[in-house]
Amino acid sequence: MKPLRVLVLMHPDFVPPESSKGYSEAEINVWKTEYDVCSTLRSLKHEVKALGVQDELRPIRDALDSWKPDIVFNLLEQFHGEAIYDQNVASYLELIRVPYTGCNPRGMMLSRGKDLSKKLLHYHRIPVPPFAVFPRGRKVHRPARLTLPLIVKSVNEDASLGISQASVVETDEKLKERVAFIHEQIGTGALVEQYIEGRELYVGVIGNDRLRVLPVWELDFGSLPESAHRIATEKVKHDVGYQEKRGIIHGPAKDLSPQLRAKIERIAKRVCRTLDLDGYARVDFRLSADNVPYYIEANPNPEIAKEEEFAQSAAHAKLSYRRLLTRILQLGLARGRMMGIGAEQ
Repeated sequence: MKPLRVLVLMHPDFVPPESSKGYSEAEINVWKTEYDVCSTLRSLKHEVKALGVQDELRPIRDALDSWKPDIVFNLLEQFHGEAIYDQNVASYLELIRVPYTGCNPRGMMLSRGKDLSKKLLHYHRIPVPPFAVFPRGRKVHRPARLTLPLIVKSVNEDASLGISQASVVETDEKLKERVAFIHEQIGTGALVEQYIEGRELYVGVIGNDRLRVLPVWELDFGSLPESAHRIATEKVKHDVGYQEKRGIIHGPAKDLSPQLRAKIERIAKRVCRTLDLDGYARVDFRLSADNVPYYIEANPNPEIAKEEEFAQSAAHAKLSYRRLLTRILQLGLARGRMMGIGAEQ
């Protein structure tokens, strides 16, 4: 690939420094993805401009007009402080005919709404835990189809926001308390679903029309207390010190039969096609004791820091970080050409 001008969109708080020297691990953890992407693209001889975007589209238009990038690398996970609004930035880029990386707006919309995605996938006979949604302001009455224990989470937030050990509830009283917490503290409707005791699996998928499934990855909960539920809480996902203390790691899923592994990979592809996900995505499963891979959620434009699940899974498949980012750029440019925008690279 010839050198490109790449405009990288990110939250203003995550704009990384030129070098990570002198920063603590905790400080680096805040902007590690943005740093890894920008520094690696520069090492590939691309000209890179990082742009912080929070609640206005004008800075994007100004940068496009003044700098004229070949492609936008979209690392935004929210807009106006709302995760569900990130699709509007991709829509804007399409409207002004600029190639961009990652998922299209329709795929973002279908997957961000966890209730909608589960309804669609259940219709297509993909295993989904029984669930119900409690909008803000509604009273909580557990449907008869839902049996305790249950897990309560935001209906559209990601990155494990609002998920803790208290998210798994075993009484109707605790259910009402946790739904109220989501309504009041997270500010969204609450998704309540059957708690699946089992293994936490992640499956990366990359591609537009032709999908490549990366090796099945697993989150190992290490030495969590016996009383703790094995779930990906905010602390488990993002607290580096806690991860080290408890030996929480991720790596290739072990002890999966070839048949089960192939089944999980097939389902991951079906999820992406059903939800119109392209570019790159990660599909999360809970594997029950009887080896049923239950769909939990799909993540368009997932975390792609070098040491995180997606990039490590790619590396395990002999797709280095440099090649991974190159492939993501190629897919963005290819979709642009399909839409009649962007130049041949």
